[in-house]
Amino acid sequence: MNKHTAIMATYPSVGVIRGDDAFDAQGNPVAYDMAVVQAYIDANAYKEKRANAYPSITDQLDILYHSGFDTWKTSIQAVKERFPK
Repeated sequence: MNKHTAIMATYPSVGVIRGDDAFDAQGNPVAYDMAVVQAYIDANAYKEKRANAYPSITDQLDILYHSGFDTWKTSIQAVKERFPK
């Protein structure tokens, strides 16, 4: 997750970000706390890591078809354990 996404998620009044400066819909500057933004990034980092580690949908469907639900579930659980919440 990038910093801009985290700013937008933690400060809903932000409409535009230019560089490190955030602005509301009327163009007024919006102050944000970088510690809050970084905490959001850290708390949600597992999501991107998991998404990149899961097998593709095609591979998941192949696992389901050829090896069954339990094998698919085991492969997904391995990713969840590797990147816990």
